[in-house]
Amino acid sequence: MRTDPNRNRAVPARPKSLVTGGAGFIGSHVADQLLDAGHHVVVLDDFSGGYADNIDRRAEVVRGSITNSELVDRLYAERQFDYVFHLAAYAAEGLSHFIRRFNYTNNLIGSVNLINAAARNDSKCFVFTSSIAVYGAGQLPMTEDMTPEPEDPYGIAKYAVEMDLAAAARLFGLNYIVFRPHNVYGERQNIGDKYRNVIGIFMNQIMRGEPCTIFGDGTQTRAFTHVADVAPVIAHSVNEPAAYCRTFNIGADVPYSVVELAEVVQDAMGKHTGVRHLEARQEVQDAYSDHSRAREILDYHPSVSLREGIRRMADWAGYVGPRASREFEKIELDRGLPEAWGRTECTGA
Repeated sequence: MRTDPNRNRAVPARPKSLVTGGAGFIGSHVADQLLDAGHHVVVLDDFSGGYADNIDRRAEVVRGSITNSELVDRLYAERQFDYVFHLAAYAAEGLSHFIRRFNYTNNLIGSVNLINAAARNDSKCFVFTSSIAVYGAGQLPMTEDMTPEPEDPYGIAKYAVEMDLAAAARLFGLNYIVFRPHNVYGERQNIGDKYRNVIGIFMNQIMRGEPCTIFGDGTQTRAFTHVADVAPVIAHSVNEPAAYCRTFNIGADVPYSVVELAEVVQDAMGKHTGVRHLEARQEVQDAYSDHSRAREILDYHPSVSLREGIRRMADWAGYVGPRASREFEKIELDRGLPEAWGRTECTGA
């Protein structure tokens, strides 16, 4: 505690929070929420998928990767973070089959570096954004008490981090909160990444006058979730002790097919460029989750409808304009790689 000399009373110290991936999509929104709540925020990001413009000027910025254990250890030793909000990841489920080493290095080993530092420095809570990819093709809706059976390396990495956090809690007393968000979209999303984020891909294609490309027949369903229904609950979860050492699904309640999604996005963009179907890829057909636990413990009530959320993102996308898609240059296995990912066009699913 520090003392306010003007009032002669103790006032709480300003919480210090590390936000990994804070230049990225969800991470920058979480950082904003923490800053508004009075936290001193340090953003750690390698800017491989994020943008400096996403970061609020009130935040301190450190350029670097979570895979650099020396950097992570030094930051913790210097700042003694109260909380870590770990959102840095390369979240491309389909591509993860073909970039296995990259996937596990960034999404698993990088996370372990942070867990080591948090346990060593007695952080109050480690907040981790996992994914419903950990469930695999499980019974619907997906609930937290199901045994995860991930079907791709991305989901495997996320579940491994969840298990490691549980082990660190048992041995070192490290409090944690795991969130499993799903299909999050909204302002600041990287619309120039052709391997992930279907709504951003569609918007980028439409602005270029191209049809929305869909893997397979487009009947696969997802519950698409606006970031405004996700970032606040992640940021403020550390204030709820009942959430500690628990796992929570968060996201929208109503699933839509990808074909339906393309129609909604084109309506919002005010331009109908049509749809082009590509060869189906290996993926879970239907994925949506139950959010009863989050409602009970975190008072979670998503309120942004798909059409409203898409309208908000479309307004933002129209302002920033289309972005060129960069090729992923570290493909490790090309056997079975979808043909479209070998070309310069953007594709969605």
